[in-house]
Amino acid sequence: MSSQPLKIIVIGGSAAGPKAAAKARRLDEHAAITIIQKEADLSMASCGYPYYVGGTFDDRNLLICTPAGIVRDPTFFDKAKRIEALVQTEALSIDRVAKTVTCKHLPSGEIRTLSYDKLVIATGATALYPPVPGVNLDGVLSLHSLADADALRAVCDAKHVRNAVVVGGGLIEVCEALHLAGIQTTVIEKTAAILPFLDPELSKLVANYVRTHGADIIKGNGVAAFLGEDGKLTGVKLDNGTELPCELAVVAVGVKPNVALAASAGLAIGGLGGIEVNEAMQTSDPDIYAGGDCVECTSLISGAKVRAPYGDLANLQGRVIGQNLIHAGSAKFPGVTHTGICKIFDYTVGFTGLSAGQARAAGLTDIETVTVAGLDIPGFMGGKLLISKMVADRKTGRVLGFQCIGPGDVSKRVATIAMAIRGQLTIGDLANADLPYAPPYSLALDHVIVCAHVMENKLLGRMQGISVSEVKQRVDSGTDCFILDTRTPPEFEARRLGIGETLIPQGALRARLTELPPDKDREVIVYCAISLRGYECAAILEGYGWRNVKVMEGGVAAWPYPRER
Repeated sequence: MSSQPLKIIVIGGSAAGPKAAAKARRLDEHAAITIIQKEADLSMASCGYPYYVGGTFDDRNLLICTPAGIVRDPTFFDKAKRIEALVQTEALSIDRVAKTVTCKHLPSGEIRTLSYDKLVIATGATALYPPVPGVNLDGVLSLHSLADADALRAVCDAKHVRNAVVVGGGLIEVCEALHLAGIQTTVIEKTAAILPFLDPELSKLVANYVRTHGADIIKGNGVAAFLGEDGKLTGVKLDNGTELPCELAVVAVGVKPNVALAASAGLAIGGLGGIEVNEAMQTSDPDIYAGGDCVECTSLISGAKVRAPYGDLANLQGRVIGQNLIHAGSAKFPGVTHTGICKIFDYTVGFTGLSAGQARAAGLTDIETVTVAGLDIPGFMGGKLLISKMVADRKTGRVLGFQCIGPGDVSKRVATIAMAIRGQLTIGDLANADLPYAPPYSLALDHVIVCAHVMENKLLGRMQGISVSEVKQRVDSGTDCFILDTRTPPEFEARRLGIGETLIPQGALRARLTELPPDKDREVIVYCAISLRGYECAAILEGYGWRNVKVMEGGVAAWPYPRER
């Protein structure tokens, strides 16, 4: 051990910074560790903000306390971890030659210069606002900081706001929070779909579900201006000229890395705007580490540089940094698979890896996809619907991505596939996966295994699938195809697509083959509620000589377009 304690300065006190500091302390009891935090709070659970705003819990301190209920304030860091936490203190500059950080205590204006042996930059990200008139009006907020959460919670508690807009379709959880406060909410998304990490069909299903809870969603239309009187928001004007009255606008159009401090110190900034780091989370200066929302990561699937501003990843990166501060080069953060999940009313939306659109954009064009609908557990145990889309490499069978939505247990399925992607497993590996089974927790063949079986059938040419969007295109363009609904008459009467389909129940199909097109090369599209019966009927038709039979993947459950009933 050196005669002088190692001096470590951490800039940023949200997730990655405190984690790095705490890990370093566990590995070196004698290091002198200081956290510089611009905000008044430390170690904020930012992903909990929407639930605090919506009233899931009322005690604000739950967002900044330990599992034991102790608030992580400067006193806690001092007494429990012997870490000095300088809150409401802004780091102004870094002198890499002198190895110092100059900072300012904001309430008093006091300037201090602190020396370091090792430095950590965890400056996070800043919420983006659209560059339009009125963006500074009272009532235009984001939900990025704890102060934002406090402001929005106050708005909800006051119950003075009747109408709100959410600008951007990424932070859809805010809809539920505002809905619980009795606020009529409209989501405005400039692109064609909300939740950009989903492929369009699943995104449409989520949008349909959100609308059933009274929220409106406007897609393909951005905000041209925020309108106001006497400095207060009164409405928004859209790109198409439509004006919507509202007293609150929550902006959720993305974040940008806070890299000004790093850039002014001459550290390398990547092409995506984040700080460049290696697997040890070192910057271009080996004595300076960086982690969290301000850095760029590597995709473990495509190998490309990506931004991944997620709280769990910030903690993982902070742990790696903390270990390397004390034992240089002993830990690595190899990259990300982009895994995420969110709750929207009684729906869960989860994803991991690449969507089909992202895979193609990354140059992985030889891919196969499957969409599967089914229950998470048996019906007699109260099973709930899951709708999933899996992406795989055609040549190798490697799993590339997975999206899952619905009221069922999405988290378990996304977590399973996230580890499959991390382990570079193939569809063949998943098709025979030994997963835990009991009726309260799973079907005998779990949903992810069924997805793998359907994908395997497609890759081996045992099933021709067709997506709901392709079927919709066929219908809209008047393509000559025969559409076969294989459900029972009561199901058909209760919920019908109305796309020119013919109803022949599965049990009657063999006896009614004469009702099928005599031209056995004509395209036949088969489906049922979830297309399990559709798949079996496709096998029957192929057994009798029809050569162009396609199964509409996911069946009626996955159909996101208007239907007859």
